[in-house]
Amino acid sequence: MQQLIDNFDRKFEYLRLSITDVCNFKCNYCLPDGYQRTHNKQFLSGQEISNLVAAFAELGTKKVRITGGEPSLRKDFAQIISAVSNTKGIRKVATTTNGFSLSANAQAWFDAGLDAVNVSVDSLDAKTFHLITGKNIFQKVMQGVNDAVKAGFKQIKINSVLMKGLNDIDIDLYIDWIKDQPIQLRFIELMQTEDNTEFFDKHHISGEWIKQNLLDKGWTQKVPLSHDGPAQIFCHPDYLGEVGLIMPYSKDFCKTCNRLRVSSTGRLHLCLFGEEGVDLRDLLASPADKEQLKTRILEALKSKKVSHYLDLGKSGGTPHLASIGG
Repeated sequence: MQQLIDNFDRKFEYLRLSITDVCNFKCNYCLPDGYQRTHNKQFLSGQEISNLVAAFAELGTKKVRITGGEPSLRKDFAQIISAVSNTKGIRKVATTTNGFSLSANAQAWFDAGLDAVNVSVDSLDAKTFHLITGKNIFQKVMQGVNDAVKAGFKQIKINSVLMKGLNDIDIDLYIDWIKDQPIQLRFIELMQTEDNTEFFDKHHISGEWIKQNLLDKGWTQKVPLSHDGPAQIFCHPDYLGEVGLIMPYSKDFCKTCNRLRVSSTGRLHLCLFGEEGVDLRDLLASPADKEQLKTRILEALKSKKVSHYLDLGKSGGTPHLASIGG
């Protein structure tokens, strides 16, 4: 079987698939002025998505994360979940959501075949949540998290982008919260993009201090699975939940890269920050083009670089995080 392995012997079993770049939040680190459409292209259809995922599965992809923008803004979101989860070879289907419609849909998404859900909760303080996201719906999002637990999801993760002066004082509150909650709490370092340099300079903070604090308090780092994401995961015998740290500015962050991205308009991105992408769309309409599609993906992978070079101050060609699904 052909497999997605690059020139640095990294194996890619994880696909992050964006199905829309539209978002209904105005997060200050991503879309502070709200969503502004910059293209006239239609987003990938259900059939195009099915053909794309089938090709990736035959190349060894085991996990698909459906992203956005906000993926639940697609009316056919549940059908997309079902199509992806029923693809031969795909073992895990996840999504990342802002939680706006989670409470109303958690059970339907679970029933459609969604295995795991990540919810963005950038503060446990309702006022700070409103300040960061532009939405005064903290309680609604948290109710969605509770409803996801009730729906039966085995894995629920809370994503929080670390921002100095905004939510870095919430850390102990977060960790106390997961003492009795089966939730993986993930702190993500703020990343610089083309449009947020001033904000980044003001609010970026490393997650290394959290890591050291956890280790000092008896937390243990877990060994990741081959299709896990980039987080360093920590567990503690006294806590039901876990803590994850995503630190893209840390040394050797790219060494364990195992994921590729496809945008909502059908472009393959080898790195969140690296390049303009390779167009796949002309090969997505028909299953008959699957072998040609696989060849194009394999050829593109040969040009993947060893690093994103964020530590050198480069932000690549990514205008903002919603543009290709974070």
